[in-house]
Amino acid sequence: MDSNIWLWVGFNAFVLAMLALDLGVFHRHAHQVSIREATIWSVVWISLALIFNVALVAFWSQWFPGSEYTSQEAGLAFFTGYLIEKALSVDNIFVFVMIFSYFAVPAQYQHRVLFWGIIGALLMRAGMIGAGAALIKQFHWIIWVFGGFLILTGIRMATAREESIDPNSNPVVRLFRRIMPISDTYDGQKFFTRQNGIRMATPLLLVLVMIETTDLIFAVDSIPAIFAVTQDPFIVYTSNVFAILGLRSLYFVLGGIMHLFHYLKLGLAVVLVFVGVKMILPDLSQALIGSQLKIATPTSLGIVAGIIVTAIIASLVRARRRQAHGAA
Repeated sequence: MDSNIWLWVGFNAFVLAMLALDLGVFHRHAHQVSIREATIWSVVWISLALIFNVALVAFWSQWFPGSEYTSQEAGLAFFTGYLIEKALSVDNIFVFVMIFSYFAVPAQYQHRVLFWGIIGALLMRAGMIGAGAALIKQFHWIIWVFGGFLILTGIRMATAREESIDPNSNPVVRLFRRIMPISDTYDGQKFFTRQNGIRMATPLLLVLVMIETTDLIFAVDSIPAIFAVTQDPFIVYTSNVFAILGLRSLYFVLGGIMHLFHYLKLGLAVVLVFVGVKMILPDLSQALIGSQLKIATPTSLGIVAGIIVTAIIASLVRARRRQAHGAA
């Protein structure tokens, strides 16, 4: 990382420039994001990720001459990690829909909340990725912890019932309410307002706190998942960043139709179990049979993509059948 400091600086400068362009130019004034606008931005973020993927393949050997990865392996690891993180980020959308619905957040202010939520998510995940990379480098046994955690999380996700949002059960929200007085009404897209001479938070800031804390919980699942694909910090970080950057626009595209994807959460649970098994398989096979068994990255990519596509198709078939049954 130290020998490629300007590569890290350049990538983060590019991300900040794109975010400034997003908020400062295209979303300078609060407005309801249309599906067409959100779709265009989704295409932009996905295209940027794919362009970066191509650049990674083309320049990897120059950027990281001492890497254990070939250019093709680095590109494939990035794409697989991006796909996993993108798929797992869809689970965030389920929660975003419930949070915005619970607090009755006006549609024109939702983008602002998600924008600053993404900024916080990027900072938190950068710290978690750095800590995860350091832990794996210093303590190899942490692989077992990450892998086992992913497997247990996947099982829990597959068997858990749908839960409603209850801000009062969130310890961070309870602490926030004690520290900061909160107004009863929104004040445009402001996070703070002043009533009777008292400075207080608006419900919009409380929503942002909810978004940040739930994303932190999701990050605890998704960060170990990408370490199952690659342990190269640059690939882990960049694939995670690109997946998160497109989350806002993806929310506005899918937010209104998330109820159609009935089996998607089950599919994501299977993905978590799979990457958990992939993570511990080399050490487990070494301990049991004396030789390491590994699931190659191309195979992982095919399995993850297959699980996600199957879950989406099954969900759409179910939705169509229920619609046809209702019409009948």
